[in-house]
Amino acid sequence: MAASALRLSSSRLPAGSLPLAIVVTISIALLFAFAPARRAASHAGDLPLSAPLPETVPPGVVLRVGDPVNAWIFQHNGWDKALPFTIQWAEITGGPDVTEAFHAGALDVGMGANVPPIHADWSGIPVRIIGFRQFPGDGARRAWTFGLSPQSNIRSIADLKGKRIAFSPSQVQGQVVLETLKAAHIAQKDVTLVELPSSIGGDVYTNALASGEVDAAPLAAGLVSERYISKFADRGARLLPHPPFRDDSVVAYAPESVLADRGKAAALRIYARYWGLAAAWVNSHPEEFARGYYVGKRGLSLQDARIQVHATYPVQIPRNWDGAIALQQRAIDLLAPGTGRPGFPAATLFDKRFETIAADAAGNPHP
Repeated sequence: MAASALRLSSSRLPAGSLPLAIVVTISIALLFAFAPARRAASHAGDLPLSAPLPETVPPGVVLRVGDPVNAWIFQHNGWDKALPFTIQWAEITGGPDVTEAFHAGALDVGMGANVPPIHADWSGIPVRIIGFRQFPGDGARRAWTFGLSPQSNIRSIADLKGKRIAFSPSQVQGQVVLETLKAAHIAQKDVTLVELPSSIGGDVYTNALASGEVDAAPLAAGLVSERYISKFADRGARLLPHPPFRDDSVVAYAPESVLADRGKAAALRIYARYWGLAAAWVNSHPEEFARGYYVGKRGLSLQDARIQVHATYPVQIPRNWDGAIALQQRAIDLLAPGTGRPGFPAATLFDKRFETIAADAAGNPHP
């Protein structure tokens, strides 16, 4: 589904996004092309999920990581050269693409918002969260906002009743929609949910809004929403904050089959530490990150790079996952009836052997 979404959206990508989409598509295709042999290897492990994490990485271990941002941070800081295993970076980002790569046995660990691990479980791909982060504070800061079509005549959240809303059940955008309807006491039957997967840069949603295909759509705070307003505000496009609820969770997660491999489990223990270090590094080097990654790597203007960094950082990595598990349970309890899926205990999504690793590293950001 994600690959088809990429194909559908390629002609609509904003300037600068098409090369990235091509790279992502090629990256996924190459990974899938070599997937069968890797899939066989990934199911060879026998390490129970209840066993302590191995501390020694045997020779020859390769960890395939879908996280373009951390790829740049690792390489910029030279951390990849210090690892006792080989790390292969994949230009795969976003929950649907990560899940699809897991399904093909082509990726060992990926990063996304909180909903993709839930959807992976529902898709028959058992996964475990090995890293969790969110904005500091009580959740007042929002990672998502609603974009409104110029023709929507929506002035408040209550005005969503009777409208067409973009909806992606396998992504956090779907949770944002259902949470908003619940908070506004609007029944799902009183709106039209237009199933529409989002994609790189949010172009699918912003184009659907601009063309009047939908009346409202959740847009990522930062560059996506800024670009939507800068392009279409003169036609009446607007942004509307959603009601108060947390929407800012970001996770690193891996298939259980990968965690059962002793060598990869040992590598993941080390990777989780650096995952925490990477978050702490961006927290303390936002300008260097903006210039190096978004300007140098992605080709954004410095102004756009600063907008994007400001919208996604700083972050905090909790040392205790009780709150994270409660947030995931809330998401499951909301999405299950809303999408016709079975509920399940959110705790089964977390590998608590990793609970303190990234947090401890982020609190002492020196490799």
